[in-house]
Amino acid sequence: MKTSSDALIIGGVELHSRLFIGTGKYGSDSLIPAVAEASGAEVITVALRRVDLGNSKDNVLSHIPGTMRLLPNTSGAVDADEAVRIARLGRAAGFGDFVKLEIHPDPNYLLPDPIETLKASKILADEGFKVMAYMNADPVLAMRLQDAGVAALMPLGAPIGTNRGLETRSQIEIIIEQADLPVVVDAGIGLPSHAAQAMEIGASAVLINTAIAVAENPVEMAKAFSLAVRAGRTARLSGAAATLTRASATSPLTGFLDE
Repeated sequence: MKTSSDALIIGGVELHSRLFIGTGKYGSDSLIPAVAEASGAEVITVALRRVDLGNSKDNVLSHIPGTMRLLPNTSGAVDADEAVRIARLGRAAGFGDFVKLEIHPDPNYLLPDPIETLKASKILADEGFKVMAYMNADPVLAMRLQDAGVAALMPLGAPIGTNRGLETRSQIEIIIEQADLPVVVDAGIGLPSHAAQAMEIGASAVLINTAIAVAENPVEMAKAFSLAVRAGRTARLSGAAATLTRASATSPLTGFLDE
């Protein structure tokens, strides 16, 4: 398969935008097409529980541009059995093999259940699903999920919807260092600067929903995130200067000062 020089490959699919967006929390689903265009995103995630296939007039899918790759997710599942059932229903409904696996039984913090996530990942991967596993930023769990056959790791920067940024940065850096899979930072990113930081440390992509959807101007915020992701990726590829403990003069002293 011919790819561009900096394409992102997940589950055999080539992507050129490293910004993924969501479909939740918008004041109106009618904003989604404009947000999608402004973001330049190719991937958009939707909770399968939100999809009412029997109602074509009031269905979030009707607002998703046909050019985008749909990433169905299992948000709302509280254990592996429920997540697997939702994923299978999505495949049967024609959504394909890609799935964002989310299992968070705690309603207060929505933190992913590591045990149930690993269990479901093994089942779905064995069934041919391309699993993108939403997970705590746990480097050991990341390796277990990789061994289970997931297509991508999606560690959280902070709890869902908190907009607190990369509180788990040090763990995400370890995951990026050790993993042989794409690492997509998902949840907690609240500002374009947070997204740029994630890209600078080597993340393959970021998924942004709340920070765009609840902004006063979601379309302009989507544009800002697009610019930030591209800037962060460019900075990563450019090779950042080393961090030093002592000052280093930008202009070396010349001999005339000593004359």
